Amino acid sequence: MLRIGVDTGGTFTDFVVQRADGALESFKLPSNPKDPAAVILAGIERATGGVAAEVIHGSTVATNALLERKGACTAFVTTAGFEDLLEIGRQNRAALYELSPPPMRMLVPAELCFGVDERTYHDGTIARRPRNLKRLAAGLRKANVESVAICFLHGWQTPDNERAVKKALEGLGYVCASHEVAPEFREYERASTTVLNAYVGPLMDRYLGNLERQVPHRLEIMQSNGGLLPATVARRQAVRTILSGPAGGVVGAAGVARASGFSKILGFDMGGTSTDVSLCEGEPRETTEASVDGVPIRVPMLDIHTVGAGGGSLARIDDGGLLRVGPESAGAAPGPACYGTGTEPTVTDAHVVLGRIAFDQLAGGEMRVDPERARAAIGQIASRLRVPVDEAAAGILRVANSNMERAIRAVSVERGYDPREFVLLAFGGGGGLHACEIATHLDIRTVVVPQLAGALSAFGMLVADRVRDYAAGVLGGGGHAKVYKELAARARAELPRATLRRFADRRYAGQSYELTIGEHDDFHAAHEKAYGFAMRDREIETVSLRVRATLAVKNPAPRHPGRVKPRRRVRSVHIDGSWREVRALLRNEAPGRATPGPALILDYGSTTLVPAGWRYRCDDAGNLICEHVRS
Repeated sequence: MLRIGVDTGGTFTDFVVQRADGALESFKLPSNPKDPAAVILAGIERATGGVAAEVIHGSTVATNALLERKGACTAFVTTAGFEDLLEIGRQNRAALYELSPPPMRMLVPAELCFGVDERTYHDGTIARRPRNLKRLAAGLRKANVESVAICFLHGWQTPDNERAVKKALEGLGYVCASHEVAPEFREYERASTTVLNAYVGPLMDRYLGNLERQVPHRLEIMQSNGGLLPATVARRQAVRTILSGPAGGVVGAAGVARASGFSKILGFDMGGTSTDVSLCEGEPRETTEASVDGVPIRVPMLDIHTVGAGGGSLARIDDGGLLRVGPESAGAAPGPACYGTGTEPTVTDAHVVLGRIAFDQLAGGEMRVDPERARAAIGQIASRLRVPVDEAAAGILRVANSNMERAIRAVSVERGYDPREFVLLAFGGGGGLHACEIATHLDIRTVVVPQLAGALSAFGMLVADRVRDYAAGVLGGGGHAKVYKELAARARAELPRATLRRFADRRYAGQSYELTIGEHDDFHAAHEKAYGFAMRDREIETVSLRVRATLAVKNPAPRHPGRVKPRRRVRSVHIDGSWREVRALLRNEAPGRATPGPALILDYGSTTLVPAGWRYRCDDAGNLICEHVRS
């Protein structure tokens, strides 16, 4: 059967098509932020021609709704006396020395936080059943809310009260309860996750419902944990799609890296509006303590760090006269100036000015760029800084590189990993243009750029397995074998042929946070690896139990494009402060032996800049391998 991976980005929507014989094809269409489904439907029609297919989609609907605070009008229902739970939070300070930090942008205003007269004790004993539910329902109707998030004190222990309130609120819109979304210890994180699910749920429900009605094919959604989820489930568990698109890139990066014999990689995904970085040591790192735009999320997610630095990131001069790049972006509309509609200077415009992107280079020549518009846009910055246009463009790229370097350090150095022990795997439309320069500053010796770099997130959706995660809080209780058995039964019911793996969140008695490890893994060793020490005489307690069900999917593999004799192409490119004549090659013209740079390697959806001091080759897996020549 035909399989199609679809990744909706800020500038382009990427499609990777796996034919019945295993062959892979890729193409791009301009994104439409106002109607992303229309672009997806057009791409599916182009790919299938009416043939039956399976569609795997990485959605940004939930992500954008959160970042832009454009979710549903949501009410928060909690135990009476705890209505301020979301606003109080953990009292953490992101900037320790900022005396007047800006208030957090709340998903639910105070007037939509409702208390219910009920109580469950810490051991799960129900002391008081919910009261005055008709009054609660009347208040919610009067507030005209679209969705309701229910989270009661100790509801993870015994969810009966949450179930009773949810049943009483049927018909009020999108209603979800914490025991369904995040049945785990810690009221604040559980409440935050449930509220976020309610906040983005109605949008995802409408969006995916519309897609299901219009797409005459099986539709699955990429989860934030790197696995696939049926669209019908994603409509109720929308919080699991917050990092849907970036997760596809992480899975794809791990797959293509293995094909070239690399297991320790730093994923570097530079798209149109942002850059996502991740660390993979054999398997992608996961976390259950993620936070996106200040909102804690207590579901399994791939550990991805995002910064507002992409090809469409806007350059500006701040009030102090310093050059800034991002996080604001030109997006798909109006886009970079060189696309013909925008007027503001962007990172892509800087590359055009410096000769790194030619007028007929994007999307295999299907999309033309306007060098004069790019130069005029960058000229705005140059005139403010009183420098030549090419110097201003080079400055924009240096600032963008600095932003992305910090992100890579955040997932490596700040977590105890030495980036010099990893390869930098660059993808996304702009990753290859920046990767070698960034690697030089981080002292990383090897950069890998896959042949589907411009659409690797869409490719990752084709190699992802079907995955379900199940969890149960057990703090202070026993009967772990029984809990595991119950979780496994739920997993078998949803994925009958799946492989099950057991995990546990454990910590030393007296600690506030825990580590997720395999059921039989050595906690002391895991703690020592994570924090540099172990307390082998300290009691260990288990906070939560987890079961992951995985149904493997037959993975496609990119084929080597086949080498052809290179044509003579030379382009004038600004590198290292001066203009140089640089050889330009198509991917299938790249040699199999190491060849000194500088060079430009051109693909359908991406470009790789190999500076002087680097050498490059295309290996048997079709990956471009760039190596720094140490002096």
